[in-house]
Amino acid sequence: MYDDMPSVTLPSGKEVPALGLGTWNMGESGSSAAQEVESIRKAIDLGMSLIDTAEMYADGRSEEVVGSAIAGRRDEVFLVSKVYPWNASARGTIEACERSLARLGTDHLDLYLLHWRGEHPLTETVAAFERLKKDGKIGDWGVSNF
Repeated sequence: MYDDMPSVTLPSGKEVPALGLGTWNMGESGSSAAQEVESIRKAIDLGMSLIDTAEMYADGRSEEVVGSAIAGRRDEVFLVSKVYPWNASARGTIEACERSLARLGTDHLDLYLLHWRGEHPLTETVAAFERLKKDGKIGDWGVSNF
């Protein structure tokens, strides 16, 4: 991380960069995957350590691109992904996280977010997040687009 990069402190006390690399449009075209992987790797080389993705982005293919880019470099990044609201039931959140971990080629996420509020009670989603945290699958959890 750049020495002068602003940071944010999560409720857990973990300090993370305030600026990260978003991957929303990555994975949309197989023909650009190699270039996308290289751009993520270059960003990491330049000190961009927070990478944000989601199961929604290109139907999971963005996570696959990120997984390829961070292979062998997982310890250099703070990895964020998001669960779809319609997957955010107690069981669905855990299953969605497992699928994301498989696509990313890692055993844990540093931060897992509910992408936006949906029909499932937040208590179910939070319970699943806490279970994933207890099981070591995620470090922290939160919300996006609320």
